[in-house]
Amino acid sequence: MPILNRAAELQDEVAEWRRHIHARPELLFAVENTAAFVAEKLKEFGVDEIVTGIGRTGVVGLIKGKGEGSRTVGLRADMDALPLTEITGKPWASKTPGKMHACGHDGHTAMLLGAAKYLAETRNFNGNVAVIFQPAEEGGGGGNLMVKDGMMERFAIEEVYGMHNLPGLPVGQFATRKGAIMAATDEFTVTVKGRGGHAAQPHKTIDPIAIGAQIVANLQMIASRSADPLRSVVVSVTKFNAGFAHNVIPNDATFAGTVRTLDPEVRTLAETRFRQIVEGLVAAHGAEADISFHRNYPVTINHPDETEHAVATASAIAGEANVNAEIDPMMGGEDFSYMLNARPGAFIFIGNGDSAGLHNPAYDFNDEAIAHGISYWVRLAEQRLGL
Repeated sequence: MPILNRAAELQDEVAEWRRHIHARPELLFAVENTAAFVAEKLKEFGVDEIVTGIGRTGVVGLIKGKGEGSRTVGLRADMDALPLTEITGKPWASKTPGKMHACGHDGHTAMLLGAAKYLAETRNFNGNVAVIFQPAEEGGGGGNLMVKDGMMERFAIEEVYGMHNLPGLPVGQFATRKGAIMAATDEFTVTVKGRGGHAAQPHKTIDPIAIGAQIVANLQMIASRSADPLRSVVVSVTKFNAGFAHNVIPNDATFAGTVRTLDPEVRTLAETRFRQIVEGLVAAHGAEADISFHRNYPVTINHPDETEHAVATASAIAGEANVNAEIDPMMGGEDFSYMLNARPGAFIFIGNGDSAGLHNPAYDFNDEAIAHGISYWVRLAEQRLGL
């Protein structure tokens, strides 16, 4: 079963929607114009129920099938952009300096809109399809807020599915896996408080830079000596700020970074060891430390049965040879994890071809993927809610 004829027919129209959204990027929860565009399209399609303001600026549309069934399956896309300046030079490039769709959320939103139009036209399913348009995936936890707003209960969603484009994966191909597919994304900031003084008299100081450097080096022991080598953990210090002159040892030094894990137990271990290492080293040198360790997005964990449904649907569209059902997990994060913690479901990647990478100012979503994405959403809904 290749891509749907109707999905191919819709591709140019959906590409225009995508380019409209691309040229008008909005950040985090401030996606009012994008959400209004989505709600207006859903109204045009004849979607039975449209609710705005879920998770502050999220939109959910409910499409009722021909049958009398009451089961509801949720399909989710994200809407927000990134604080980057676009360099693609495309006619539809961002019109807002410092903001661009560098992660393909414009394509995700457009593909789900295309699927909503198709499903509202045909309604060849028994039950309901909830099309979920989420704000603030890029750091704001919009998925979490939609869940906390009672979205799953309000629409009686029993299963939920997500999709994200993947540069480097050929157009027309899909990839997923059972279990952990994307990492938890914890963040930390540490300020080492010492005693400043003249650089020529270090013995009269408690040097926060030297202590901080020791901490940074020893944090790598979490991965190399504390965690099981077969259970991934990444600790990356990405900022280190201290000092203001060549001949002055400062009073304090601040560093920050991220911890990535694919297992809730390893996540807890990493935080525990992180605190022990920082506290132990500052104490050994007579210093103090302020530690901020923020648990951000949880591990994105695909449920086994729902992953099999996703693989079967993708295989029906692309062929089994074009579906990788055992892709390696990625250490990037995704707040669809909150929805998968609330309901069974699965997250899948769709090929974006030979494009610039995600979060790159040269990136653009590949419109050739649109018909494949629409077909996946439609067939998945029809498969899970068969007449």
